[in-house]
Amino acid sequence: MQSVLNHQFTLQTLALSDSLFRLSMFPTGGKPGSGLNRYGMIDDLPEFPTKQTRSDTGVSLSAGATGLDVTVSAEPVFTFRAGGKDVLCGRVQALPNGTFVLELDLSDGERLFGLGDQTRDRIEQRGTKADLNVRNVASYVPIPFLMSTRGWGVLVNTTFRHAWDVGASDTNKVRVLVPDRQFDLYLFYGPDFKTLLDRYTQLTGRPALPPKWSFGLWFICRTQANDFEVMSDAANFRDRNIPCDVIGLEPGWMEKSHDTSVDKKWSEQRFPIPPWGWTGPFNFFNALKRMGYKYELWLCCDYDVSFEAERMIGNQVEIRGKKLHEFLEDDTEKDPHFFAPITHDPYTKPEEGWFEHLKKFIDQGADFFKQDGAWQICDHPNRMWGNGMTDEEMHNLYPLLYSQQMVEGFKNYTTRRPVGFTPAGWIGLQRFTGTWTGDTGGGAKTLVACLNLALSGHSLVTCDMEIITKEGIHYGFLMPWAQLNSWDYFRHPWLQGDVLYPIFCDYARLRSRLVPYVYTYAHTAHETGTPMMRPLVLEFPDDPKTVNVLTEWCLGRELLATAFSDQVYLPAGKWLDFWTGKTHVSPEAFKYDIPENRGGGLFLRENSILVLGPLVQYVGQKTDRGFELIVFVEPEKSAVFDLYDDDGVSFEYRNGKFTVHSFRANFVKNVLSVQAPEALKIDTVTAYLAQKPDRVRFNGKGATFTWSADQNFLTFTP
Repeated sequence: MQSVLNHQFTLQTLALSDSLFRLSMFPTGGKPGSGLNRYGMIDDLPEFPTKQTRSDTGVSLSAGATGLDVTVSAEPVFTFRAGGKDVLCGRVQALPNGTFVLELDLSDGERLFGLGDQTRDRIEQRGTKADLNVRNVASYVPIPFLMSTRGWGVLVNTTFRHAWDVGASDTNKVRVLVPDRQFDLYLFYGPDFKTLLDRYTQLTGRPALPPKWSFGLWFICRTQANDFEVMSDAANFRDRNIPCDVIGLEPGWMEKSHDTSVDKKWSEQRFPIPPWGWTGPFNFFNALKRMGYKYELWLCCDYDVSFEAERMIGNQVEIRGKKLHEFLEDDTEKDPHFFAPITHDPYTKPEEGWFEHLKKFIDQGADFFKQDGAWQICDHPNRMWGNGMTDEEMHNLYPLLYSQQMVEGFKNYTTRRPVGFTPAGWIGLQRFTGTWTGDTGGGAKTLVACLNLALSGHSLVTCDMEIITKEGIHYGFLMPWAQLNSWDYFRHPWLQGDVLYPIFCDYARLRSRLVPYVYTYAHTAHETGTPMMRPLVLEFPDDPKTVNVLTEWCLGRELLATAFSDQVYLPAGKWLDFWTGKTHVSPEAFKYDIPENRGGGLFLRENSILVLGPLVQYVGQKTDRGFELIVFVEPEKSAVFDLYDDDGVSFEYRNGKFTVHSFRANFVKNVLSVQAPEALKIDTVTAYLAQKPDRVRFNGKGATFTWSADQNFLTFTP
């Protein structure tokens, strides 16, 4: 429904589903939307059928049990309804200076989450102010999406820098100031946070599903490393039986450090590859491949990617300078020096996309590129971009276009699944890429960043693992991705001394065995929008004690990890200490005695089956080893786990070429029954039970088991 508010603005209200509405104010004669719609970061959904009631003062839209009432006067006032109740009331005002003001009413006790990585002090946002703008270190991935314990979510569709006051000035109001040409708001309803994230990512894109190998350990060599040091690092991991899947190179791989041009080449000093050796089997990157590694190259970019963005949506781009007269009058002296346009952008070739010059490195075996913050997080106040946007509109959009072109370019060129890797982003980043927490290390603050991103629809996260502490190793290996970056230093595991080195090895081997489990939850995120790394408030929304827990997270459903504190809170239920086998009955808050050779807590949720894969040195390595099942089930209860698998590299899973391996266990009438797929080799089953069972059955047949009375667990070999 559209109505003219005045001669200047038109108001539009739409239902896009039975739980999603859109409210827009835009200049009369135009249309709503931002660069996010233009370039596919927000999907343009068709209008959903509704019952509409008009009056002299406004309109009421009803879509199933959800509705939106808008009163049109000098400024629109709206009420968002669900299940016969008002869940959100608000108003929009257009100020004379071109700023729009959104005001939302809050209820007592209402809790608010989201807004991306723009604060690392808390995850509950009520009482805060937020400056949403991509900035180095301070605000890498701000996301103007907020959701409430009352069941509503709001997305402010803009790429302009803008401000949120989330109950800071007035505890009962959210105020958002948007200096845009138009105002565009999406309103979501969902009974819980997982449903809201599902609906948000239906609109802005599901989290990407990268190749399976990306969930193994990454080691990023020193920027000063040469080909010999790179190969020595790679050989050290294999010789020491430390699983590792990726070897990465920092800026030193390039002849010119931090080369933002499309003319970059390998450093002849550090990587002296003879002219005949680029495609032969004996250069260093082919040797890495034979050892089972993938390899990554560091990038920085100050290229104008907006030219390619326009081409990707089918627009012809008029490239400045191409329509010049090549010749003057016959009797006039000709000097070609003064015909080319002069710009402040010495890098961009408007007729050539950024990805084009990377193809030669992919031909040499590069599996992905690290899109460093330089210079994509910088303001360009005097730049007019090729798509006609000023930097006010383009700054927060740029990281999205950069990531989009990287992953789409790789996919189209190789037909393989890409790995996108960047520190910066905005709305919709999750559909293209994963992130690390930038140049901020791997401490407690980065954990809060990852929790806030999870509550904003983003799933694939990691940090620069802090290897000189037990806590940093523990945390770094129990994230969706595990990355160790040597950068300018010597962060090699074997250089960390007699205490930390064996701890690192233990975690690396656990990580290798967790890859099938982690990959399953990567696919869950890809299908549902529920992130892999889950704040406790997301997994246990009815527990008020979880609303601002900053040192714990769930990795998938079954595992709960703690870091950077010995104070632990476990939500209701029973929890198995993965390190000691001790059972905790919760809800319980306690001081945790972290084992000497560990860096934090790891707990298995009751009525769970944890599937651990075989220990391999890299994903896809052939082995005769099988899986181990860890079962933690209560009497008269059952546990289930569906392990997802596919070829790990192609897009054939979209055509139904995948497998779901179903595991089941129950402990009924003092008989433990375990079912596992016949197609998988199971080496060991370990079951933690409240009491010794009378019998154990595996796939319908009796099994002989060994019982440990001290710790109440049994083991058997199928």
